[in-house]
Amino acid sequence: MATTRNPAHLVVKSGTSWAEAWQRCLRVAPEAFRDDRVLNLWGSSWQADGLALPATSPVDGSPVAGPPRLDGATARQAVRASLDQHRAWRHVPLAERRSRVAATLDALAAHRELLALLLVWEIGKPWRLALADVDRAIDEVRWYVDGIEPMVAGRSPLDGPVSNIASWNYPMSVLVHAMLVQALAGNAVVAKTPTDGGVACLTLACALAAREGIPLTLVSGSGGELSQALVRAPEIGCVSFVGGRDTGAAVATAVADLGKRHILEQEGLNTWGIWNHTDWDSLAAVIPKLFDYGKQRCTAYPRFVVQRSLFDAFLTAYLPAARTLRVGHPLAVEHPDDPYPELDFGPLINAAKAKELHDQVAEAIDRGAVPLHRGRVEDARFLPGQDTSAYVQPVTILNPPPSSPLHHAEPFGPVDSVVLVDTEAELLAAMNASNGALVATLSTDDRATYDRLAPQIRAFKVGHGAPRSRGDREELFGGFGASWRGAFVGGDLLVRAVTLGPAGERLPGNFPDYHLMP
Repeated sequence: MATTRNPAHLVVKSGTSWAEAWQRCLRVAPEAFRDDRVLNLWGSSWQADGLALPATSPVDGSPVAGPPRLDGATARQAVRASLDQHRAWRHVPLAERRSRVAATLDALAAHRELLALLLVWEIGKPWRLALADVDRAIDEVRWYVDGIEPMVAGRSPLDGPVSNIASWNYPMSVLVHAMLVQALAGNAVVAKTPTDGGVACLTLACALAAREGIPLTLVSGSGGELSQALVRAPEIGCVSFVGGRDTGAAVATAVADLGKRHILEQEGLNTWGIWNHTDWDSLAAVIPKLFDYGKQRCTAYPRFVVQRSLFDAFLTAYLPAARTLRVGHPLAVEHPDDPYPELDFGPLINAAKAKELHDQVAEAIDRGAVPLHRGRVEDARFLPGQDTSAYVQPVTILNPPPSSPLHHAEPFGPVDSVVLVDTEAELLAAMNASNGALVATLSTDDRATYDRLAPQIRAFKVGHGAPRSRGDREELFGGFGASWRGAFVGGDLLVRAVTLGPAGERLPGNFPDYHLMP
């Protein structure tokens, strides 16, 4: 067990312990929480089935609720039951669907602080970011509730429920958001809780939705055990996946073989290029923001590709900004009634991921990478003696060797790499190292240079001197290369992806033939 050397006397903020959060869950949704475990939701009721595995919080290694993992046969029963829900729900009038989803949003808003606190303990989000995840889910779905009529005009629900498999990092603003919009569009919804965390938060959110009659199914289990039911089952009308490329590739193969509708968002190495650039103040201002949540998000920028002649100016802007980062226990305060601490990030999702990154950095340096910055554990905010094995201080290295995963893959943690280039061709090659990404940015003073180079960067969204985000409303979102498969989303396209339109309709996306037949 790793322990802190930070001598500061800190305590957990009053009323925010896991035990207190758990007791609040038992009071708010006793149908979904029982003693020391959560239940699965399928067949329109909460089921005390599955093997409840132990789990620990990345915050301090203490026990939290683990996922009640189902076997494949039970998951198949759950999917068949979801199809029965779907056949009934698709005929519910739109006005009633809107009313029920709106009531769900009101309930989520009433319990936003509890949902956020669960995110802090389960996936290590600082309070500010945990609240933002909850609020964004509520706000985004309200946008759909307010404007759903023209989005579904002339369209109908799918022939089967939508199956959702998502990563752990944004349970509310990605997964719950998608589930409620899918239900609003007339579909029953199936979701698997992420293996690494978020089960209690998702359970509470689904309990509030189920009370309003939203046809949700929430189950836990290993991807390998449940994939036959959640991906390949004939009852499933669409598969929505957010996660890594290895698992995503298997899902992509399955849906392609079966001809299922699909939305598959996968990782990519998002890059920030620096070429003929002089506005260093703007870059320095954005560096700390790029470390939000320890870069554990799909639109993080872990790679800077820098013109060699600008390297000294880049370091002058980058290093002081990186040294301002605030890391530590998301609930550690000097006095119990103090406000939540202002942190850029807390722990990674678990100690295994932290060790993986530590090992990758050490190996890269051993093979020739140059360390440019390493955060000090002494500067972090920790409780005396707490387990810190899931924490990684920010690290920046120069030129990771081609054999290192840090050269070509997304680290999904607070590790930046810098690559130096001399020509525009080298700049583009380095920015396209991972065969497709979700976002990228090019900082250059000359707009004509940006306009010429940006189309050659294999990222779906490319910013000019500013970061790009996923977005959910007005803007199309997808990916290039191995970072995305299937339908693109954003605004009304999220609804179109999970509804049937005219025969032969062309849905924006990167399908082999660029369309899906209804």
